[in-house]
Amino acid sequence: MTPPPGWYRDPAHPHLERWWDGTAWTEHRREPAPAGPPPVPPVPGRPPGGEAPGRAKAVALITAGVVLVASIVTGALVLREDDGAEDDTTVTESITPTFAPTSGTPAPTPSDATTEPSADDPAVVEDQLNGITVPLLDGWVRPQYIVDDDVLMSTDGTYDCPGDPGVCRHGLVISRTVTSNDETSPEALAKADISDAADDAYDRDLVGKRPFGGIESHELVKSGPVAVAGRAGYYVRWRVKTAEGPGGYVQSLAFQSSVGTESPVVVRYVFDAGEDGPPLADMDRITKGIRSGGDANGGGVGSSIGPTD
Repeated sequence: MTPPPGWYRDPAHPHLERWWDGTAWTEHRREPAPAGPPPVPPVPGRPPGGEAPGRAKAVALITAGVVLVASIVTGALVLREDDGAEDDTTVTESITPTFAPTSGTPAPTPSDATTEPSADDPAVVEDQLNGITVPLLDGWVRPQYIVDDDVLMSTDGTYDCPGDPGVCRHGLVISRTVTSNDETSPEALAKADISDAADDAYDRDLVGKRPFGGIESHELVKSGPVAVAGRAGYYVRWRVKTAEGPGGYVQSLAFQSSVGTESPVVVRYVFDAGEDGPPLADMDRITKGIRSGGDANGGGVGSSIGPTD
């Protein structure tokens, strides 16, 4: 049965709540509400949690009416006892308010919600927007407590960043649809993206902090054409050295999607260096395992990662 409208745990971001309108997820999200009165459902023209005109007054009047009715019923029962009525019939009245689902309610699982694969399904993460699936390797998990919607998966667990205070992860895989320009060449897109990918991962975060003390230098590790999900792609990989910590590896992989407008896609890889970072070979394994969303048999045209003749 389809769950009723209300706030539920966001399947993609369990630390947030998302509004379910009874048939589909909306774009309204919020921090879990503290215990107390129920949240106000969203209505056209007003985001969740806002007060509709006159609503506060209406709620006050309704509350006063309930109190008045309860008082009258209580008074009537007292009078019956004082009059020494011999009628043993007990009159009770129950007023049961209806609340919106609380933050502890499990998220609904409609057809468009993100669901965990069954034991018989391959371990993959689906990127519906770009029409691909990405293999979920050992040591990797779906996004947990990550605000960035573009993150497909991360390494399991967190650690204290070596630079500015914060929480860091040893590995991230991120997908983005290229809409900022009309460029379609995978090589040009990968080469243009790698610098931004490095800055976002190891220089400054979204709030201006430097979790690794900033980037001191970088060097090109390798680059070249590669087949991705049946399409020609191109990748660029950098080794980044940071002021704090061991630094890491950043890779930008560009190729065209096979769905919709077939807009170019850039998949970014962020791997910490050092013994705690994920194996660098995972970059190649993940790239090799990327498939078109509708390809149940896993159909990349190439069987190897790296430059092709």
